[in-house]
Amino acid sequence: MLNAIGLQNPGIDFVMENYLPRLEKIDTAIIINAIGNTVDEYVDLCRILNKTNVDGVEINLSCPNVKEGCMAFGLSYEGIKEVTSAVRKVLDKPLIVKLSPNVTNIGAVAKGAEDAGADGVSLINTFTAMVIDIDKRKPVLGNNTGGLSGPGIRPIAVRMTYDVSQAVKIPVMGMGGIITGSDAIEFMLAGASAVSVGASNFYSPDTSIKVVEGIEEYANKHNIADINSIVGTVTMN
Repeated sequence: MLNAIGLQNPGIDFVMENYLPRLEKIDTAIIINAIGNTVDEYVDLCRILNKTNVDGVEINLSCPNVKEGCMAFGLSYEGIKEVTSAVRKVLDKPLIVKLSPNVTNIGAVAKGAEDAGADGVSLINTFTAMVIDIDKRKPVLGNNTGGLSGPGIRPIAVRMTYDVSQAVKIPVMGMGGIITGSDAIEFMLAGASAVSVGASNFYSPDTSIKVVEGIEEYANKHNIADINSIVGTVTMN
């Protein structure tokens, strides 16, 4: 899937008034993804969220579909460290930093989050990509480029998850094209202690359930009592 929908949401005030009360009735952890155009905006959002009952905050420093903000910070060690350090000062809750794959050395970028006090990193966000209408000779998307996601990016995401798990000691959440339990196991073997399902929810909303069932089948097949025991256990050739 190639999308350029940006980061559509009604804003923090509306979320707190309308969404959080409903989410808090669900027996699960709530992690809010926060996005800003400036360091001060990230800080302001996290200062507000710190006073809520959410279980954690993921700061998005990786979206390729917006012209300012997160991508400007997310492409370097220094940029990641600057935003994460500022947010860490006002946020007592668990802090996750979402990383972009559109970098030369994702392990080095992840280190910026760890050095600034992040509790974990999540990766990868979508790849910057383009499709051209050959009759009109123009990009199909109004934004010209968009974020590429889905099964096609999974092998790259697995490799990047491995690279980051070797570079940092904080937990890693892996994502990128996961549609089965086997896909999730790949990420865990590469070093992810948690996984996330994204694009496949658009065409199969029960994907997460199927992924969990697949992980359970794998654990039973290999007599694994604690699935955490496989995290980071891939043996390289």
